[in-house]
Amino acid sequence: MTYKKKVGDFGEDLASKYLKARSYKIMARNYTKPYGEVDIIARKGDVIVFVEVKTRKNRRFSNPRDAVTFKKQERIIKASQAYLIEKDLSEYLMRFDVCEVLLDTKEINYIENAF
Repeated sequence: MTYKKKVGDFGEDLASKYLKARSYKIMARNYTKPYGEVDIIARKGDVIVFVEVKTRKNRRFSNPRDAVTFKKQERIIKASQAYLIEKDLSEYLMRFDVCEVLLDTKEINYIENAF
């Protein structure tokens, strides 16, 4: 396993714990299609939340959320649509969030309705 993969998995684990502590139910992790991936899919009430997790050592070069470009958003949206169809969840509302994990300060910055 590469260092980058280990860091990413660690960040996703922290984000999952953060969500569970706030009464979200984790439905899937690393949901992948050829045209996109969603790091975490969670549900709270009648809302399905698609979460992109960005883990960085620090903010030295930029905010982690800046890595969620328009192209990345498009890929997440396509994968999320496939998930909703596949699981027959069309009656739920949906939301796209970004979870920034900073390793140096152990900070989690959770951004609801990020895009």
